[in-house]
Amino acid sequence: MMMNILLIQGGGSLLWTLLPFALIFGIFYFLVILPQRRQQQELKTMIAGLKNGDEVVTNGGIIGKIIEVRETSFIIRSADKSNMEIGKAAVVGKRADEEKK
Repeated sequence: MMMNILLIQGGGSLLWTLLPFALIFGIFYFLVILPQRRQQQELKTMIAGLKNGDEVVTNGGIIGKIIEVRETSFIIRSADKSNMEIGKAAVVGKRADEEKK
């Protein structure tokens, strides 16, 4: 009788042990990783479509108008009429028309 109780209380299969971890990873993937990848792809597409005259915001908070597009950087003119070269990776967004006023 004691032998049967020990067999029933055994550790269970590997599938039932790993199932909660797989579910947690699946939920994490759909709630965190997938939206972040979409956002990164949208930003990459937006940066690739920037052209002269567009106003951008950098990750340092600088707002400027693009005056020249280079292969890996932009030359922007800030509000005080100074020109700066910034890397394309520093751009975090395009300034919307309603923000310009």
